[in-house]
Amino acid sequence: MSAPGTRDGSAAAGFVPREPQAWTRWIGTALARGVWAGKVHGAQNVPATGPVLFAANHASIVDGPLLYGVAPRPAHFLVKQEVFRPDQSLPGRVVGWALLRAGQIPIDRTRGDREALQAVLQVLADGGAAGVFPEGTRGRGDAASVRSGIAWIALKSGAPVVPVACLGAHRPGQRSGLPPLRRRLHFCFGEPFRVEQEPGVPGRVALARAVDQVREELSAHVLESVRRTGVQLPEEVDADELGLGDMASDDVPGGRP
Repeated sequence: MSAPGTRDGSAAAGFVPREPQAWTRWIGTALARGVWAGKVHGAQNVPATGPVLFAANHASIVDGPLLYGVAPRPAHFLVKQEVFRPDQSLPGRVVGWALLRAGQIPIDRTRGDREALQAVLQVLADGGAAGVFPEGTRGRGDAASVRSGIAWIALKSGAPVVPVACLGAHRPGQRSGLPPLRRRLHFCFGEPFRVEQEPGVPGRVALARAVDQVREELSAHVLESVRRTGVQLPEEVDADELGLGDMASDDVPGGRP
């Protein structure tokens, strides 16, 4: 197995994420169900075996670690590489150390990070589960915008995509940051869909269509989850805050599937 990353936290060529260690999942679950009152909806929609790609909305700093803890299957999420860097404070280094042992994949959001995306493809090729926050950074969590990385992965892998709505951490009119303790949070897993390239369609056109499909599917699922739970989306949040799960830039390797 290749080393789980370079010193600066970026994925190395041939990067292979670790298998998620059980204690890391336990921490995520304890936070979701102990510190906060997390509730999972639609777990039966997640395929029990074979590759699966989670596409989740992103409005809160806690979305990444809590979703990792409550997902029906252990998953390798893309996480911005800054969180892994060892030149942070001691707490920051501990977080980076734990994320690697949770099997998370560091990604450089300033470029089309081929190594990170290829690592996700390998996870899926091996029949595992991977996750992306395709909005690219935290916002309202309405999935109004989706970057191309997840569409490229879905096209290349052929894996079913499960939309996920993370709701409740922030309410309209509330400031971002950690939600109040014991707040009811909702993690809603939707029905899987597939992204396919039609014969004869050029790569860039197929990718653009795939981006639209992921955006429409995820946005519709989020809005339906809001309706079902009665939990409204927050206002815009500060995208410069520390986030666990931010996706890469719009560029993908080669610009086509």
